[in-house]
Amino acid sequence: MPEERRYDLIVYGDEVPGVLAAVAAARERRRRGRQPRVLLLSRGPAALGIGGHLVRGRLAYLDRSQIAPAVRKRFVLPTFGEPPALYREFLAEAGVDTIALDPDRAGQALDRMRRQAGVDLLSGVRVTAAQRVGAVLETLTLSNGGRYGARQFIDATVNAELARAAGAAWRPGFASFGLPEAELAVTLVFETRGLTPARLRQIEGAYLRRFINRLDTEARGWLLSAAGGDEAVADQLVADMLDPAGAPKSLYEGGDYIDVRSPALSVAYHSFRGLPLSLERAGVVLDKANIAKLPGNRLLWNALLFAVDASQADALAMGGALPSAAMLKEAARVQEWFTSLGATAVKLAPELYIRHAGNVSRAVAPINGTHMLQGGTRATEGLASFGYSFDIRGGIHGLDERAMALGFKDTHFPKPLFNVGIGHALLADVPNLAVVSPASGFLGYAPSAGRIVEHNVGVGSGVGVAAALALERQRNLAEITTAEVRAVLDQTGQRPRLYGAPEPTELARLTAFEIALLVPSDLSRTIA
Repeated sequence: MPEERRYDLIVYGDEVPGVLAAVAAARERRRRGRQPRVLLLSRGPAALGIGGHLVRGRLAYLDRSQIAPAVRKRFVLPTFGEPPALYREFLAEAGVDTIALDPDRAGQALDRMRRQAGVDLLSGVRVTAAQRVGAVLETLTLSNGGRYGARQFIDATVNAELARAAGAAWRPGFASFGLPEAELAVTLVFETRGLTPARLRQIEGAYLRRFINRLDTEARGWLLSAAGGDEAVADQLVADMLDPAGAPKSLYEGGDYIDVRSPALSVAYHSFRGLPLSLERAGVVLDKANIAKLPGNRLLWNALLFAVDASQADALAMGGALPSAAMLKEAARVQEWFTSLGATAVKLAPELYIRHAGNVSRAVAPINGTHMLQGGTRATEGLASFGYSFDIRGGIHGLDERAMALGFKDTHFPKPLFNVGIGHALLADVPNLAVVSPASGFLGYAPSAGRIVEHNVGVGSGVGVAAALALERQRNLAEITTAEVRAVLDQTGQRPRLYGAPEPTELARLTAFEIALLVPSDLSRTIA
């Protein structure tokens, strides 16, 4: 049996929140006069960089905190509010202006922060076994044959891979809504080169003019192809190309990003493919794109969605987020189409962006959408504030039908603005292990907002501090409270201002919705 190597903390998974959790823990250990012994384990190859779906998945269009203008005015906040200190540092290190993140610079920034903090890295490995003593996780056996032990652990994988290996309770898909096989779509990001924003605007404008013109019979044929032959759906697509004043919804170009507001490009691609513009019917959609603009006319597109069920999402995550052969075959047609529009190159990300793949089900303090809409953790204890819509891009299959059967005709709710805590990341059944990812202890609608990187960096940096406190105080992670972490952030000047607030107009409706749809065992343990 190989010799066991010992650390104080092991972080498994190199998504950005996990890397920064390791950095936070190492820095806090050093601040307390201790030499940090922290190890980051990454399944991805080191040659492609650390940073998970933001780096190898090349998701360059960052989802930033969304804050209503009235709140920004009241608190005198910048556009995206005040992010967690470590996230703000990471963005500066990576050279982010507003939204666009250069994946290569991001990977370099993360590695630089890791090295400066004294965090060890082992890449290209996965956990093959996890050994516990009682409830406490002790040792990991890796695919390279090595054995690594620690006193505390953090899982930063999208599907709670380490937690599950350690025996933590977990359920697939949206099981808390009674939909264990339903899952969010996955995305294969692609990069176009040589296609300028100005040229893209011209191309979209030409399609818009033709699709809106009812007398253009050829364009109407393309519309009907994308609509699956349904005239009513074709009319809906045209309606979505116009703003309330009846003007064409052309793309919006910001300083380092582009928001595609109209389905015109989507219709054009789907008619080229002879596929209906429907994730459910076609299994793939070229959606309205979020595009990051990088120097040299490099455009990175978050647009190509693939339908997956919960089993498929989990299998993809277990396989290192590598796209399937069928996905690559469709992506080749995307490359062909964009080349025909003038792109000189169309490059695919090496890994998928997997939005969600199940949740641990025995967190110390699980949270649902109602908790978020109530404003989250108390302002006296919160670690940061975050706002985001309940974004279920691609939809949750079966949710509308289940809601309708229970008397809820509308499944859309306003975006929450909430204060961040760590209780939902801590595990009751493996007390020295935390899960910092979309797989944390989220219930109901909570994963749709809680899965976003900026939110999870706030959680992860807090859990990193909690790990340092647990090591110093000879306790398990699950025994450390958000309030204790908050005290450290206050002491070190790292806490941003807090401005989470309830959304009273729709709170009662969401509360009733989640009470009706959540399975009873979850409802009884939820913070609400």
